[in-house]
Amino acid sequence: MLTRQRRDHVKLEDLLEDLAGTTGAAQGQVLLRIHRLVFPHAFAEEAVLWPVMRRVLPDGHELTLEVEREHQEVNELVTALEAMAPEDPARGPLLARLVAVLREDVRDEEDVLLPRLQEKLGRTRLRGLGLAWEVIRRTAPTRAHPVVARRPPGNVVAAVPLSVLDRVRDLVDAVVLRGPERRAPGLRPVSARLARLTHRIEHLPVMRRGEDPSTASPGT
Repeated sequence: MLTRQRRDHVKLEDLLEDLAGTTGAAQGQVLLRIHRLVFPHAFAEEAVLWPVMRRVLPDGHELTLEVEREHQEVNELVTALEAMAPEDPARGPLLARLVAVLREDVRDEEDVLLPRLQEKLGRTRLRGLGLAWEVIRRTAPTRAHPVVARRPPGNVVAAVPLSVLDRVRDLVDAVVLRGPERRAPGLRPVSARLARLTHRIEHLPVMRRGEDPSTASPGT
């Protein structure tokens, strides 16, 4: 489990370095890769690892809540960035804040949460958690969903419909970003329609069950 987590963290740092100085379509391509790494990673943590921490550590609630707040801020920052025009002057500061929060989240996990979990659980249990985390990560949503609860049962209920819609959008957006401009007009409306459908689904009340008030989206 620890090895899988750290492998993703190394990939994230490489992508954040690639992001520096990019603009336009090049920036969009790197951000899409970051989203497809970060959101499934965080979703699997919230669904598999953090509930175990809350059961086995006396301060597990406080420890995981801090990281869940970081995850929530990442969701809100990405949502705001996606709504902005590329030339918006507010985009730069938001992008810088996103990079800072992602790096802070990695430090919190590697310096505090994962070592505490390692102290409490044996090797066999950690291996089992790593396998469960990997299975969930490979089938989790890949987009920002700030309205959805950061805890079960809301995030678990949201997993299947949002994952399907996110991954279809990823395919469409990848073609738009790397394809000739003449292909983009026909595909952009498809992505927009998928985004509207996702928005309606993630706002269903069942998707917010179990959330801590401090991680609730301002929009709810």
